[in-house]
Amino acid sequence: MYWYTLTPLDILLFRDAKPFTPGERAWAGSVFPPNGHAISGAIWSLFNQPPKTRFEITGPFLCKEGNTRQAEKTLYFPAPLGHVKPSPLVPLPWDEKNPMCHVINDRNQPQMLVRPSWLPPPDENKHQDVDYRKYLPWEVIKKYLKDDVIAEDDWLRPEDEPDEPWQVETRSHNTLEKDKRQVKAEDGYFVENAIRMAQGWSLAIGLNQELKTPVTMRLGGEGHQVVVERCTDLDGQWAELQSLSEDNFSAGGRAIAYLVTPGVFEYPHCKNGKIRPECRAWPWEWNLAKPGIPNQVAGSLVSVATAKPLLINGRIRECEEKRQEQVGQSIPAPQVFAAPAGSQYYLTQPEGLYQDNPDKGSERSKAKAKRWRELGYSELLWLPFVEPNST
Repeated sequence: MYWYTLTPLDILLFRDAKPFTPGERAWAGSVFPPNGHAISGAIWSLFNQPPKTRFEITGPFLCKEGNTRQAEKTLYFPAPLGHVKPSPLVPLPWDEKNPMCHVINDRNQPQMLVRPSWLPPPDENKHQDVDYRKYLPWEVIKKYLKDDVIAEDDWLRPEDEPDEPWQVETRSHNTLEKDKRQVKAEDGYFVENAIRMAQGWSLAIGLNQELKTPVTMRLGGEGHQVVVERCTDLDGQWAELQSLSEDNFSAGGRAIAYLVTPGVFEYPHCKNGKIRPECRAWPWEWNLAKPGIPNQVAGSLVSVATAKPLLINGRIRECEEKRQEQVGQSIPAPQVFAAPAGSQYYLTQPEGLYQDNPDKGSERSKAKAKRWRELGYSELLWLPFVEPNST
């Protein structure tokens, strides 16, 4: 992978996937960091002719410049959601001494997450007025992949590091009628949010193709641009994290999958051999582990730590031939929802994604499933679950 930084020359504007028409909704929703569709469309504009092979994206991630010119740039990843402040959470079945073990819960759903009984009681006074990071540097993630532990000091946000390395600027839009001081009814009035990144911060992506850099590239709406620059510092950082993740995946045993980009999980079900259009917070191919329940196929997924889903875009409901017959007709289609970056999955043993190696369904459904991964979605890093007796 070749890694590049995308440094904004101005504000950036990324609308979310909700349908929007001025006059019907006063606010146009926005999203940041941008999703893989926006990044892919911008990169395609750099080619005078289509590349010979389809490019694959990794990211986007946040990137911070070093304090000096000699210091390397650093990748930043969303904080794992399987934590409450600095304390990690574990599935209840993995903590047999937890006082919550007597609670009756639904085995057809992911198991509840609890604070491990082997940790000392938390000091509530200690956590007051403490700022914790929402994004963690790659050195912290590296130690996390090795030991399944994030030290409390690594959670603390330095004074020179913003809570989020961008600011939201609200912009209003309207058009006045000619020779009048009234807003045109057909254009209406609407407001949207623009993003201004903090100084010293940029976006970072990995590509399987090399670009001629530096080069300016349009990214997002309103023609705003970024400078694309090759960054070899990031090559080694991502390669090291990938190596640790692959070792943890091969080791087997209890593991935690850490989602570092939004996850879109699709899988071809038996119904007409088509990909099921519903979205959920974990892969369809990962069956739930149901110990003690007879006549059930044992799966590997035990629990899930996630948050509010992200809206990516709309689906294509009809095939190309039917769309041509219905020119001018608007056909509503279900939204694509993605699990937010930072989600975590607790499994009895590592299990790969169908999107990486699609082996079921039609060739069209396989290509669509793999395309999600090529756009950078559903990137997982694997770490071992360290038993308390082994520490």
